[in-house]
Amino acid sequence: MQTDSDTRTHRRPAGPARALRKDRTSLTSLKRDPLVRGLGVASAVLGVPQVTRPGEFARGVGVEDEPRNRLATTAVGVRDLVAAAGLLGRPHPAWLWCRVGGDVMDLTMLARALRTQDGGRTRRTALATAATAAITATDVYAAVTRTRGITTLELTSSTTVAKPPGEVYGLWRQLDRLPTFMAHLDEVRVTGPRTSHWKATAPFGTTVEWDAETTEDVSGERIAWRSREGADIDNSGEVRFVRAPGGRGTEIHVTLRYGLPAGPLGKVVARYFGEEPSQQLDDDLRRFKQVIETGEVVRSEGAPTGKRARGEFPQRPARPLTEDELREALS
Repeated sequence: MQTDSDTRTHRRPAGPARALRKDRTSLTSLKRDPLVRGLGVASAVLGVPQVTRPGEFARGVGVEDEPRNRLATTAVGVRDLVAAAGLLGRPHPAWLWCRVGGDVMDLTMLARALRTQDGGRTRRTALATAATAAITATDVYAAVTRTRGITTLELTSSTTVAKPPGEVYGLWRQLDRLPTFMAHLDEVRVTGPRTSHWKATAPFGTTVEWDAETTEDVSGERIAWRSREGADIDNSGEVRFVRAPGGRGTEIHVTLRYGLPAGPLGKVVARYFGEEPSQQLDDDLRRFKQVIETGEVVRSEGAPTGKRARGEFPQRPARPLTEDELREALS
């Protein structure tokens, strides 16, 4: 039996072709997104009067109509029109983040104006500040949520098991058994000859679901799949079963690709909370090796409940059970 060192995961950025395909899918989705289009229209509606009538617009928000303020208002209007063109023409999360940056600048200028005003103009500026703050909150929400799935993470891992390729393929092909060794999976339900429904636990206990279709299935050699439209997290992958040299069994090579929630920030936060994706894949393959070679995930006496203990499969040194653990194991 191989040791834990037989399982290795390598993480690398998706290649240019994969990244391009993913970006095109995201752009198509953003073009149909009502919130993104609504923010594009709002940028246009605000930008036109700022450029064509900067003095009147400045007075409307309680700012003095002077050359410096007219110039600043015009610049803000041009920025809004550029953002509108981007969001309505070639939408991308970068345009949403540009709006967030512009909102911060607007709030800074309005706050400075509030400190130097009094009377009726102060009231108008305060109302403009409140409206801008509400728009900022909407822009931040749109930028964060629409960034999901843009960053593609690719993981590869491999291990060797002491079983022939046909048997290894046969176990992996039983999709409803995958949650028995994959910690993040809660349920896999076969819905058709080449389709299935998946439910998983994402970082912070969030549940995500998606429908998947098998794109390639070569008995004893290879299984490939991808998520269908409407998935909470776009993903795809493949697993190859290769006869190991010297009759040592089967090499399993797994490749997973998925859109990372909240982009790079999501990866950093997930790692901080102990949910490093590459480590998860290593652990999943290690448990698969245990299942196919011994018939079960090997656990010590000190961790009889396995997945329920932490939403995964904890491994601890053997020790006598406490009364509470014994009661839970027997219930």
